[in-house]
Amino acid sequence: MEAIQVKAYGTTSAEADLNQMEIPRRKPTPKDIEIDILFCGVCHSDLHFAKNDWGMTQYPVVPGHEIVGRVLSVGAKVTDYKKGDLVAVGCLVDSCRSCSNCKADLEQYCPEWVGTYGGFDKHLKTNTHGGYSESIVVDEDFVLRVPENLDHAGIAPVLCAGITTWSPLRHWKVGKDSKVAVVGLGGLGHMAIKLAHALGAHVSLFSRSNNKIEDAKALGADEVIISTDETAMQSAMGKFDLILDTVPYEHDLNPYVGTLATNGTLVVVGYLGPLDPMLVTVPMIMGRKSVAGSLIGGIAETQELLDFCGEHNITSDVEVINIQDINEAYGRMLKSDVKYRFVIDMKSLKS
Repeated sequence: MEAIQVKAYGTTSAEADLNQMEIPRRKPTPKDIEIDILFCGVCHSDLHFAKNDWGMTQYPVVPGHEIVGRVLSVGAKVTDYKKGDLVAVGCLVDSCRSCSNCKADLEQYCPEWVGTYGGFDKHLKTNTHGGYSESIVVDEDFVLRVPENLDHAGIAPVLCAGITTWSPLRHWKVGKDSKVAVVGLGGLGHMAIKLAHALGAHVSLFSRSNNKIEDAKALGADEVIISTDETAMQSAMGKFDLILDTVPYEHDLNPYVGTLATNGTLVVVGYLGPLDPMLVTVPMIMGRKSVAGSLIGGIAETQELLDFCGEHNITSDVEVINIQDINEAYGRMLKSDVKYRFVIDMKSLKS
């Protein structure tokens, strides 16, 4: 298939920094949309994938799955978009379209889902490349409409950090009578607080230190529980209907399980890997409490989230950077030195 070359930022090995390169993009098919990328969020997954922390990266790789841009052109059979529309692309650019998950709008659980980067482009027969680039070509079924009233940079992380927390909030039917707690105040955690608050829930943050109290309440938290304070933790026992655990590294879940109400669920959305220490099942059995996991969301659910954000004027708190500063941003991200998400202004690549 015919391709064009576009400028991008990526890496050719786990040891190398990200640098400017050229990558192929397919010429749009009749169902494709060509998008001029304005902003791209920087996710922890980008760093892990670039460094092959999960052992599955094929190089070269161009990260980025929090993409906001304008439609440059549309294929002849595209019906829902036109040139100039403000659109977005999240973590998925294709799926099988026929399995039970796809038919239920759960493309994120399709066994053949195609990631925005690190997947397989069936047209070019190459790896897919992400949003650290000038432009991208995506099937219209995986393109999302962005409300024009939202800050273009601030909406980018909603495509990953936002939907990762929104999906469990919706699945477990969080509303005005719900009591929700969030573990970890980072990219995912700050979105979880904003969204749960906007849904009408009573929202708490578990934090290891007092220095997060002011920030958490400004984001919409009703209270902050210091998890290192035994008295505070004891007072929270049996309280929460849902806990969203957004911590991205190995940690002990047991102290939080006890704070679940009967039938409550703790959902892990941040950490991938084995647990140490292991879960103690006694409080789970004695209160029919659950520990679950959740991925991102499907296309319909992500569009629902973008519409909700438009209605409530919700965006991520971001620090906008130039693409040339991406390696420094990765280093800062490892130290949690950002409130709460980096977003790349892609003008810096185009210029």
